[in-house]
Amino acid sequence: MNLPALPPRHRATLAAAAVAALLLAGCGSAPTRPGPGPGPVASPPGDPAPRPARAPRPPPPADTGADGPEANPPPDLHLVPDAQPRVEPLRPGGPNKPYEVLGQAYAPLQGDVPLVERGLASWYGRKFHGRSTANGETYNMYAMSAAHKTMPLPSYARVRNPANGREVVVRINDRGPFHPGRVIDLSYTAALKLGVLGGVAPVEVERLTHEAIRSGAWKPAAPVVETTALAPALRAEPPPGRTPARPAASTLDDPIGDLLQRTTAAAQAAEARSTVSGAPLPAETAAPAQPAAKAARGFWLQLGAFALRDGAMDFQQRVATEAPWLAPLLAVFNERSLHRLQAGPYASRAEAQVAAQRLRDGLQLVPAIVERR
Repeated sequence: MNLPALPPRHRATLAAAAVAALLLAGCGSAPTRPGPGPGPVASPPGDPAPRPARAPRPPPPADTGADGPEANPPPDLHLVPDAQPRVEPLRPGGPNKPYEVLGQAYAPLQGDVPLVERGLASWYGRKFHGRSTANGETYNMYAMSAAHKTMPLPSYARVRNPANGREVVVRINDRGPFHPGRVIDLSYTAALKLGVLGGVAPVEVERLTHEAIRSGAWKPAAPVVETTALAPALRAEPPPGRTPARPAASTLDDPIGDLLQRTTAAAQAAEARSTVSGAPLPAETAAPAQPAAKAARGFWLQLGAFALRDGAMDFQQRVATEAPWLAPLLAVFNERSLHRLQAGPYASRAEAQVAAQRLRDGLQLVPAIVERR
């Protein structure tokens, strides 16, 4: 069928439409390739720019890092024995070289030197349990150990709680504490035995020197005659006409002990004579009333305890003769029905221990160190 001829203007329009159709077909059949991801989308004017998404915050850990005991600590920790001092070599360098913590410089003591400090004690527990100490050992919160900033490692120290009079001996094998005013960081067990688990507490710290360890001077002095073994003999009334037997030599075998024996024998002989003559004995066999001496605060050496004041006074005179350097410090105190011969006061336990060692060396006398407050 013959179509009518189109005017030129219509033919141009059809030609343009045909070209456009071919172009669209070509675009639709072209192979695809990955292109860059979508670019940033401009925000409308006035809207804040979108912030990147934040990662979800992890839940807080079960242990917040606070120190303390384990959930089930071993039983009977108060029965754990103190550290037993022994002479251990102090190697130079290593944990004994100068160091710095939190901008503060520390210089550990070099050599076997004494050290006495007063300050606050703290303690550390499960947070450090099982970790290495400054000298390469493993920290055990249930052992009798401690940390000190400047004592040579290893060292041994006596720590005393003046609030309750308790004392412990610990082995220093770590560095710390690095808080103002604190002088020692105790293990959990040491703090338990001292009664300072509630927090920091004032203590007295004394380093035990090698000489004190070798000689045994660090050990608490055993009381002399404090067992009052002489008291029953002094109070007993021997049968008329019989002289009481002298105490066995094995009980007191040192020079000062001989003095005590002679004093005891004299007192018993006097009682025997008064019984034979029919003279009544004093109601309490006590000495004439005298003003009681008042003890000053400080550390005292107790040399003996007697049921009779005369015995204490006689012993005082004899000790003063044997040790003139001690004579000005001797005094007799009447406490708990006993007359106690003591020497002092000394400003510190360390000073009292020096005097006690001098008595041991010179008179073979082992005094007890007591504190009066």
